[in-house]
Amino acid sequence: MSDLTKSPPAATPVLSRTRRGLVLAATVLGSSLAFIDSTVVNVALPAIQRDLLASVADLQWIANGYLLMLAAVLLVGGAAGDRYGRKLVFMLGVTAFALASVGCALSTDADSLIVARAAQGLASAFLVPNSLALLSATYPRETRGRAIGAWSAFAAMTTAFGPVLGGWLVDTTSWPAAFWINLPIAGICLALAAFAIPESRDASARGNPDVLGAILVMLGLGALTWALIALGESQADNRMILGLAVSGVLLMALFFWIEGRVQAPMLPPYLMKIKTFASANLLTLLLYGALGGVLFIMPLGLIRVHGYSASEAGASFLPFPAVLFLLSRYSGALVDNFGPRLPLVLGPFVTGIGLMLLAWPETGTPYWSTYMPGIMVLGLGMAICIAPLTTTVMNSVDDDHAGIASAVNNAASRVAGLLSVAAVGPILVPVFMLALEPRLMGLPDAAIAAAHAVGPEELMDLIAPKGLAPDAAAALMGAARDAFVQAFRAVLLALSGFAYLSAIVAWFTLGPERKTG
Repeated sequence: MSDLTKSPPAATPVLSRTRRGLVLAATVLGSSLAFIDSTVVNVALPAIQRDLLASVADLQWIANGYLLMLAAVLLVGGAAGDRYGRKLVFMLGVTAFALASVGCALSTDADSLIVARAAQGLASAFLVPNSLALLSATYPRETRGRAIGAWSAFAAMTTAFGPVLGGWLVDTTSWPAAFWINLPIAGICLALAAFAIPESRDASARGNPDVLGAILVMLGLGALTWALIALGESQADNRMILGLAVSGVLLMALFFWIEGRVQAPMLPPYLMKIKTFASANLLTLLLYGALGGVLFIMPLGLIRVHGYSASEAGASFLPFPAVLFLLSRYSGALVDNFGPRLPLVLGPFVTGIGLMLLAWPETGTPYWSTYMPGIMVLGLGMAICIAPLTTTVMNSVDDDHAGIASAVNNAASRVAGLLSVAAVGPILVPVFMLALEPRLMGLPDAAIAAAHAVGPEELMDLIAPKGLAPDAAAALMGAARDAFVQAFRAVLLALSGFAYLSAIVAWFTLGPERKTG
């Protein structure tokens, strides 16, 4: 076992139950800013596309610009909290997030919104890992599982509640309101943090933050993300895609080489030598890849194919946060009672079943008997494993390294979401084209000619090409809608495979024993 797990734990401050509750409230509010905004934009994308004249690739970058910066800098954010003070870094992150939200709300074109979203991601990288690290520093180990369970419940609930809030704001006001709402939340969070949270840090932390590592991660993940997004575009240059992919892999390899040679690495090599920690983060990468993909693709499918309004698409997710809220608080104690293997095998397996159920419905099918059962099963699976997964990660290292442990785990989940969103296009577009070709047979010649004249991205918007007669336009859009359903189904089935793979990882790498520490 590494020296990391042998160092004496830092003393947990003695706080009243009320003050600890306020600490929990502050950390939940802070992290909810990041978690809500990671999904709230998804249901606003059709409105953003219309108002800012954004392309499909622009929409993916509006989502991924945020995720890229969050994933790239999370480890620096966790290390900065350990070194300079978790409360200080947390509050700076909340303040910066509020300012970036103003930039998002005032954006007048896709490029400026992408830049502002990247700024939000940068701020999130400092507030998210330190919110959980502050919780670990405040609660003693014997009660930490339930506290982390409550944090995980609210975090997962706010992530899933994002589409609901976003849809309501888009339909009742406009898409910028989805960003203005962050300001009062940030204000309340900062007031609670200033009053209730005691400062904590790792007294043994040395060296300056690993800026070079952060730059390499940002460039490497950015290149890989760009390659995946371009792969889903019909007019993409294959040589450019290959060059980006190779560059991304080389940059990430250089990052891992550098990490073993700097004084204060973003990703300490000895951290990944802890078997439980490494296994839990691999599971996180797979499981949150599945969740991030479905949260991105579901609103698009419901709005474009099934004719839902933004509010209806967001409200369709309500069973998900409801199940998470009811169960996640109690699932935090599962690791204490049964060890990590049981919940971390069962939860992803149930999640995979939920994703397969969501892939089943056809157009015109009622929500209550099709999508709602799948969303509830998805929520049940995530409720079983989210809090145990977080608890397993945090308990695998000592308290002094809570910040970097939280940052690594959050980085794994954000990288998973980043890559899964980018990978939606390479699955969606080819399957759409394969499913569309046979459906064009028998259509009017004008409809066939129009389908071949425009790119698949335009047909997937389900907007008829200009100049078509009404009958030909209706026939073409019907074929495109059926093809989109098949492509939508293929994406969800692929995502279910990632959930099942995460269950397999848990079964073979995590021990069944109960926690004894």
